[in-house]
Amino acid sequence: MADITRRFGFRHLRSAPTSHIRHLRGGQLAHEGTGLAFWFRPLTAAISEVPADDRELAMMFHARTADFQDLAVQATVTYRISDPTTAAARLDFGIDPDTGSWRAEPLAQLGTLLTETAQQHALQLIARTPLADTLVDGVATVRARIAEGLAAEPRLAEIGLTVLAVRVTAVRPEAEMERALRTPAREQVQQEADRATYERRAVAVERERTIAENELASQIELARREEELVKQRGANARREAEQKAAADAVRTDAEAARRTRMAVAEAEAAGTLAVQQAEAARTLGEAKAAAEAAWLAAHQQAGPEVLRALAMIRLAEHLPRIDSITLTPDVLTGLLSRLTTPDSPEGNGR
Repeated sequence: MADITRRFGFRHLRSAPTSHIRHLRGGQLAHEGTGLAFWFRPLTAAISEVPADDRELAMMFHARTADFQDLAVQATVTYRISDPTTAAARLDFGIDPDTGSWRAEPLAQLGTLLTETAQQHALQLIARTPLADTLVDGVATVRARIAEGLAAEPRLAEIGLTVLAVRVTAVRPEAEMERALRTPAREQVQQEADRATYERRAVAVERERTIAENELASQIELARREEELVKQRGANARREAEQKAAADAVRTDAEAARRTRMAVAEAEAAGTLAVQQAEAARTLGEAKAAAEAAWLAAHQQAGPEVLRALAMIRLAEHLPRIDSITLTPDVLTGLLSRLTTPDSPEGNGR
């Protein structure tokens, strides 16, 4: 919107750099261009302000497919008024000389024109396409169809309007239909998820089975090795017992032989000793006999006194040790009398 100020019955207009101003005074062109600033008299001036910048128009309309399903199409059209003079001549872009605002709604007219034109081309396309195909390729197809239709529309060129770009942001069915269409996809996704879960479980079960088989094989191998170990230990124990028995037998034989040799030696020694003892006993007996014979012979030749003296000596040898003896006169007298008496039995010597 242009900026208009008042000074002493005159008006001063200052436009934006993106606004095309067309000033007619008395039916004659006085000023025309973008970004103008000038004085004018409001009673004789007719001023138009045409935007020269790029503008975007959002639109949304409903369409029906070939299988009678409703769709909502959401699009955006970018346009620019490339010929402001023509547009000012075909549409009412006149502004109030006091406020600078448009007297009419030219941009709304342009929006209605663009929306209806784009809708017409989109409806023609969607009406010949089934719902499934429209949802699959609808965005690109509808965008291309609207762009071609707007570019070929003669009415837009006649008012100096140029379409720069067309964007289709959504082609969407009704909520119930959208839920119905999502159901197979969701079911398929769920089936894929279930299949993945089952496969994962199957893999887990297979791995557990493999682990169990490996553990069982390990246990079997361990049991086999334990059996071999028991057999080997038994064989070792049997071999050790046999070797010990053989060693005991050898040791027993050696001990028996040693004892036999010792017995033989002892027997031989005992026999020799017995012979020697017998010989010594015989010799001793002979010596004793000879001594006795000599002793008897000596006694036979000795007198009674000698015999008595010898008897006393022998008696003294066999008596216990006497440290002191007391002889009374009576005992000594009787003893002497007995010794000196010839008729007494003690007087008869041997």
